[in-house]
Amino acid sequence: MNESIKIAVIGLGYVGLPLARLFATKYPVVGFDINEPRVASLKSGIDSTLEVGQHDLQKVLVDRPTDEVGLFCSSTLADMSNCNYFIITVPTPVDRNNRPDLTPLYKSSETVGKMLKKGDIVIYESTVYPGVTEEQCVPVLEKISGLKLNVDFYAGYSPERINPGDKEHTVEKILKVTSGSTPEIGLKVDALYKSVITAGTHLAPSIKVAEAAKVIENSQRDINIAFVNELAKIFNLMNIDTQEVLAAAATKWNFLPFKPGLVGGHCIGVDPYYLAQRAQEFGYHPEIILAGRRLNDSMGEYIASQVVKLMIKKGISVNGANLLMLGITFKENCPDVRNTKIVDVVKSLTEYGISVTIYDPLANTEEVQKEYELKTVSSIPKEKFDAIVLGVAHAEFLKLNFSELQKDNNLLYDVKGVLGTIADNRL
Repeated sequence: MNESIKIAVIGLGYVGLPLARLFATKYPVVGFDINEPRVASLKSGIDSTLEVGQHDLQKVLVDRPTDEVGLFCSSTLADMSNCNYFIITVPTPVDRNNRPDLTPLYKSSETVGKMLKKGDIVIYESTVYPGVTEEQCVPVLEKISGLKLNVDFYAGYSPERINPGDKEHTVEKILKVTSGSTPEIGLKVDALYKSVITAGTHLAPSIKVAEAAKVIENSQRDINIAFVNELAKIFNLMNIDTQEVLAAAATKWNFLPFKPGLVGGHCIGVDPYYLAQRAQEFGYHPEIILAGRRLNDSMGEYIASQVVKLMIKKGISVNGANLLMLGITFKENCPDVRNTKIVDVVKSLTEYGISVTIYDPLANTEEVQKEYELKTVSSIPKEKFDAIVLGVAHAEFLKLNFSELQKDNNLLYDVKGVLGTIADNRL
């Protein structure tokens, strides 16, 4: 790549920040985010998402936009004016009716449109259904900038593959799918990512193929998890331990090792709705995809009902019982609470008259209150409980002395299947 590359990364969350940090080891990078407190925190070398370590972040930070290698974090549009690669990494959620909400993509496209110059390349990383980049985002770029795609500027799509909380599979170690709005631009986009991704790249033949590849990755996982969740429901009725069945079945070389559980977060629990929405626009009603979503979305209420049944069996009075919920984030060792299904368990338990205390040392208490109107505590409670539910397998929870938190007659329920024999029951 002979040209002078200056990169802007729009959206400094779980996806954008690790990517900006990585590119900043080789190129001048401006990281842009509208969240000013977030930008101020990053400038001081602190990443509240815990995706980028303080040392790694501080090593690439620079104090102004520059032509030199490094990362400048900003919430000022003008700081991106000299960039020629714009990489958009904003979230793509669903609304209350599980319909794709493209508002963050539209707004970020408007932002980039104001900065766009002839020859610039705009790359989207946000998970979308096939067609969004060229049919939804590019028209916004063209309208705001007055420029024309593949004449004045170009587009690319390289779906994010960040796994929040995973310190082993970091961004540079995960093979990256790339694509461009023309074959030549596809090669340029591919070369840009290949220059920093040690795991390599896969150049897809079109943007739509790359978009489709991303959305089916998580749909496939969702369907497989739905299958083992259904197995858990069946085997529980038969009084058979699901985890033991899966362990036995996993001895076959081509058995897929999925486990039952809650499917939340901003990927697996969301992306299938994007594919389903697009399919319906073409007149096809996807049956397996939506059936998997329904089953996985039912698991919170199911887990609560299992806990209540087991409490009754142990002679624990349900109405007025005190229960400790361990964890509210959507996955272990990660502070992200977006689309967490623990809230479904809590809601169902409270409907039975149970008083639930939520303990999570990683979750932001203000964020949980704002998003779900639930109170959480970040330090271990001093009282004893009628029931304890391990909802999230944070490393800290696995070190707990559960006897200090349990009343004499107590239920310990293990949603994640990680506590072994000390748990009374598990999913």
